[in-house]
Amino acid sequence: MTIQPKISVAFVCLGNICRSPMAEAVFKHVVKEQGVEDRFDVIDSFGTGGWHTGENPDPRSTATCRAHKVPVNHKAQQIRGSHFDKFDYVICMDESNFRNLQRLKPKNSKAKVRLFGEWNIDGKYRKIVDDPYYGGDDGFEYNFKQIAYFSEQFLKQEL
Repeated sequence: MTIQPKISVAFVCLGNICRSPMAEAVFKHVVKEQGVEDRFDVIDSFGTGGWHTGENPDPRSTATCRAHKVPVNHKAQQIRGSHFDKFDYVICMDESNFRNLQRLKPKNSKAKVRLFGEWNIDGKYRKIVDDPYYGGDDGFEYNFKQIAYFSEQFLKQEL
């Protein structure tokens, strides 16, 4: 029997208080639900900016997760160049953060930088996970549905 290496995944948005902590929490939840926790090492989230470092996620993000019985336990942190060797996947929410991550990624680091929407194979949701910060609760709910679906698709395609 071949032992498969464990996968480490980092989710990234701009400030690490709305989308990426939601993605971290939902992804962990889906991994647990599907019984594949043994395939993962680290699942975490970060922001490309450091304005919110040490803060809890946006209350609307946390409330949306909790409404779906998904626990959230995170403090905002900023991604650094060293993280690109710690994680196999650095998954971001939009093109702006994708470009920032491409600039930040050291040469020859192991991480694959991808948009989370790349796992949206059938076009069920928008490819970009838009920032809901300046909108209403419905943006957080849409993000949750996108992220749950992308998480399921990631597991189908990558495991």
